[in-house]
Amino acid sequence: MDKLTPRQILDRLVSFSTVSRGSNLDLIDWLAGYLASHGITAHRHWNEDHTKAALFAHVGPLIPGAVVLSGHSDVVPVEGQTWTTDPWTVTERDGRLYGRGTCDMKGYVALAIWALVEGHQRGLTTPLQLALSYDEELGCTGAPPMIAAMQGVVPKGAAVIVGEPSRMGLITGHKGGTGYHVHMKGFEVHSSLLPQGVSAIMEGARLITWVNDQNAAIEAQVPTSAAARFVPPFTTLHVGMISGGTAHNITAADCRFAVEMRVVPGEDISDWEARFREAAARLDAAMKSVRPEAGVTLDRFFGVPALMPETDGLAEALVRRLTGTNTSGVVSYGTEAGQFQDAGYSAVVCGPGDIAQAHQPDEFLELSEFHAGHRFMENLLDALS
Repeated sequence: MDKLTPRQILDRLVSFSTVSRGSNLDLIDWLAGYLASHGITAHRHWNEDHTKAALFAHVGPLIPGAVVLSGHSDVVPVEGQTWTTDPWTVTERDGRLYGRGTCDMKGYVALAIWALVEGHQRGLTTPLQLALSYDEELGCTGAPPMIAAMQGVVPKGAAVIVGEPSRMGLITGHKGGTGYHVHMKGFEVHSSLLPQGVSAIMEGARLITWVNDQNAAIEAQVPTSAAARFVPPFTTLHVGMISGGTAHNITAADCRFAVEMRVVPGEDISDWEARFREAAARLDAAMKSVRPEAGVTLDRFFGVPALMPETDGLAEALVRRLTGTNTSGVVSYGTEAGQFQDAGYSAVVCGPGDIAQAHQPDEFLELSEFHAGHRFMENLLDALS
């Protein structure tokens, strides 16, 4: 297969509708074939039902210490959004590349694939790896099993660059996060007999009030030095959707919502989870005291560790050298960088595009950002050669 330019690779990647609720295997199959056609062995790690796969590959000498280019293959849905272009075709207009995933984050992935093939053909003295996950948009659930699968199959890498959109700025820290699906199970009676029933909605409101109370208490505190760099400079708890109830005159049998927590580095996510579970347990006991059938069920659906700024971090030093930047920043969203760091890698975030475009209708990547990412990869290959 002919060697493709970064733009040609991006066109192919966007053409695959890798929305998280579906499969990414068409993209993975194409990519594995493309790498194989250039003499690169790709390794897959499947999810439990083999509907999705992560892919990782190594070029250069078979020694530890590789630079790992990390991205995700999945994108968010386009339903309910108003697009003026075909989201599954890259459209160039007014200096922008429109299409679902161009910014988050197939633009970076295209550049990483190009760099892997180019590096293999140039011959490197320091190895380079590609790590492409699935289900990042569902809470970064696909990266940990992929990272575990990489161990012993390819030599352990050293510095990870996660290419989430940062306008090619150096990001050395981000918040951690966790989330719970909450099911409040009530007991239906006519609303005129309210004390004999349990309203799942009204009891759910108590737990949501607990969330609001935590936010108020947090905001009243003076931020720590570690938290002060973030916007906002504190941990946040949030409920974004809620459903339940049958009629206005029946105590609700069910209420469902999700609680997410964005936790600043230096605070323990497990501590926040424990507090939340304790609040839910108290409510569960109170509901069961009225009707034993009632109660609270919690289902944890994601957990992402914070990315901690490193002292003399290898990944930070590398990106500083490649970009010439003397500054670094932090972000409030989570990425797979914290998961790599937890696994013993030095990790940072640096990628083309603006996070404000992620998940938006008419998502776009500025051509200037794509070109800046290309220069970054060229500099990286020079450094590894």
